[in-house]
Amino acid sequence: MIVIGIAGGTGSGKTTVAGELSRTLGFGRAAILHQDSYYKPAPAGLTLEELRELNYDHPDAFDWPLLTAHVRALREGSSVEQPVYSVPLCDRLPQTERLDPAPVVIIEGIMALHRPELRELMDVRVYVDAAPDERLARLVERDVRERARSADVVASRYRNRLKPMHDAYVEPTRSYADFIVPHGGANRRAIRLLAACAERLLSEEACGD
Repeated sequence: MIVIGIAGGTGSGKTTVAGELSRTLGFGRAAILHQDSYYKPAPAGLTLEELRELNYDHPDAFDWPLLTAHVRALREGSSVEQPVYSVPLCDRLPQTERLDPAPVVIIEGIMALHRPELRELMDVRVYVDAAPDERLARLVERDVRERARSADVVASRYRNRLKPMHDAYVEPTRSYADFIVPHGGANRRAIRLLAACAERLLSEEACGD
């Protein structure tokens, strides 16, 4: 089993890269851990409006111990119960989703490469790169369509929160990457190369047995 970490800014295309990599590897050969599922439970006593004002783009927003424990469990061949996070409610839901181990475990999220204890569990580290204006355009399109936010609200959030957090915590993790993938999920050549790398590492593991 190998673990691949895929990081990148909001709107860079990292979720698409993870999905396309999984499809390229083939059915049942990859398990994907979405870092967005590992936001901490909402603090008690806050209204929905107050929850929406919290900073979800800071490292402290994530449940790192649970995410790391789940990666370790999958590496050891155990299934995990991945949390289900609701963006509209700004909180975890009571239900979970069972995730079974697979030859390739993919961790994708804006800060997938941020914590050293998580990076140490990875065999391959990937940073998905995209120009800031391209990421903003994708963010506006997604949030207007899926989250009923106005373009002005999305742009303001990007300037005041997402960009400062990206510059402080996401962009620096680029230096830890073994692969830089420009143009996100549209970069089919890079995805094929990643899949070939994964297959080679799996083959080396098999030979080592």
